[in-house]
Amino acid sequence: MAVVTIRVSDEEKRTMLEFAKLHGESLSRLVRDIFFERLEDEYDMQAIKEFLAEKEHKYHEWNDVKKELGVD
Repeated sequence: MAVVTIRVSDEEKRTMLEFAKLHGESLSRLVRDIFFERLEDEYDMQAIKEFLAEKEHKYHEWNDVKKELGVD
């Protein structure tokens, strides 16, 4: 497994460790999870922008969808 090093002040390190401790996670797992959550958010925002940039959108009424799926 690879190791990534980041440089932070002593105060930032204490804050990060306390935050990880508060959530019952290792600092490594916490940083990794936060990074990938941010990456996923960026991907989602790009998908939304691409969707909105399309010329035509087809919308369906909720009640029609439920009826079509037989979920009333």
